[in-house]
Amino acid sequence: MPYVNIKITRDGATAEQKATLIRGVTELLQVVLDKNPATTVVVIDEVDTDNWGIGGESVTERRKAGR
Repeated sequence: MPYVNIKITRDGATAEQKATLIRGVTELLQVVLDKNPATTVVVIDEVDTDNWGIGGESVTERRKAGR
């Protein structure tokens, strides 16, 4: 039973985009690794940009600075 955890920032992914990710990852595991789609679990965690850091600063601050 494959388990895939996708982490994205919580700022704009639509329900349709997330559904496309779930379908796409499930299909990819089926095609590449011959995994059963019925037992493939995909979880999307949406993280607030204040709680996601890159290079020592939050994504919120990086975006404010234009980085």
